[in-house]
Amino acid sequence: MASSMRALLLTCVLAPACLAAVVVAVATATVATSGRGDFFANYLTSTRGRRELPADDKPVPAGEDDSGLPTCLLCVCLTRSVYCEEISPDMTAVPALPKKTAYLYARFNKIQRIGTADFADIVTLKRIDLTGNLISEIEEGAFAGLPLLEELSLAENRLVRLPALPASLLSFNANHNFLETKGVKATAFKKLTSLVSLYLANNQMEAVPQIPEKVRTLHLQNNNITEVNVDTFCRSDDSYYLRAALSQVRLDGNPAVLSKNPDSFTCMQVLPIGRYR
Repeated sequence: MASSMRALLLTCVLAPACLAAVVVAVATATVATSGRGDFFANYLTSTRGRRELPADDKPVPAGEDDSGLPTCLLCVCLTRSVYCEEISPDMTAVPALPKKTAYLYARFNKIQRIGTADFADIVTLKRIDLTGNLISEIEEGAFAGLPLLEELSLAENRLVRLPALPASLLSFNANHNFLETKGVKATAFKKLTSLVSLYLANNQMEAVPQIPEKVRTLHLQNNNITEVNVDTFCRSDDSYYLRAALSQVRLDGNPAVLSKNPDSFTCMQVLPIGRYR
């Protein structure tokens, strides 16, 4: 009788603990299962997914507009952004984009050419990043229909010449290409009156092109620039002229000796980084 009472007492003590353990296990399993659907949240917090993402971007709802595009099966399509980086199988051309795309990241693929039809219908584009492709040709007028484009990166490609660029650009990056002066018109950036950052480092340019007034950052290091004179940044016919915006100029890695013409930088607030003797 005593042993029966002890068994009953032990059961009464352990039952609540067992029930609590079961409840915890079920809750944990539920959380783990629900987490599997957070693909886009996990992607955007990963190293590859971290970008300056507009606050109103979110995954394209199923069955809505362009979400059935083949591009959105290979890439990550959000309401305004498309991420196509290191795509396999190889991406050799600019992908078809949803109509309202504002931000395209197609870095580190094998895109070889940009034609006038690639962005013709996507007038909402504000940023295009094609860094690290194999682009050797851009058809004239390829960016002509992009009135809102503010940032364009063509760095680490195989370009020998530049097409006309949209006047709306704030930042342009063509570092690490094969650009020569004959492929970049002296007035190539003249109409880019809003341009703030210009990156043309690690090319084969022999001269400094005309730099718009609002440019703050100019990178021309590691080119073949042989001379900088008073009209490169200042004006020989206006001793009162000041270039107030330009705050960083890199000319290091060029043959030019910057001290050869000491009056070349009198209109600037800072001296360029480069060779002075």
